[in-house]
Amino acid sequence: MSGRIVGFLREYILLLSILIIIPGIIFIFMGVIYVFFIDIAVPTNSLLHFIYNIGIWNDYILIAGLIIFGIGVYYIYSLLTKRKFVLDELKTDKRSEILKKRNKLEATVKHLPRKYQQMLTDKEEEFSIK
Repeated sequence: MSGRIVGFLREYILLLSILIIIPGIIFIFMGVIYVFFIDIAVPTNSLLHFIYNIGIWNDYILIAGLIIFGIGVYYIYSLLTKRKFVLDELKTDKRSEILKKRNKLEATVKHLPRKYQQMLTDKEEEFSIK
């Protein structure tokens, strides 16, 4: 069961990271409006009235927003760096270079979507690596 969950998360990590960043941005916006620009969030403005009603909890919302935003950015950055490494290594036409980096490639590809695992398998078959 956990293999299915991890596989699902691995396949859709980019989309999930973006979905994590969006509430982070909203929470940061709410916290910044209340903490630094409280005059904008007065009860007469109906759109920002919600921020004013939350009150002192906006401080915690700002901190939570920063944490959530940081997690989302970390996962996107991690995915893009791993993806770039794998694609750069798989561009080579030399069997020896693939063999040198094989362990690191396999470890990196394990954390990427199946598409990259299939690309590595195809490259290994191309060079007759077992």
